Amino acid sequence: MQLRLSPTHPDFGKVGFAELEDRVRNRAYQLYKKKGYAHGHALDDWLEAKAEVMGVTKGDTYLENISASR
Repeated sequence: MQLRLSPTHPDFGKVGFAELEDRVRNRAYQLYKKKGYAHGHALDDWLEAKAEVMGVTKGDTYLENISASR
């Protein structure tokens, strides 16, 4: 059973570490796939994905993909 917070709760909208890591992992895989499954760029893909997910940079498709998958 998952606890649902009221929109007025201070923690509403925050994600846990496991969900954040999952989002980064999925985005890194999308970047790997977009590059034609090119090996040797795993760290670059992970760091780019993390920056996009954390909102540091805006990826060209990350926000569109997250919206479509929900």
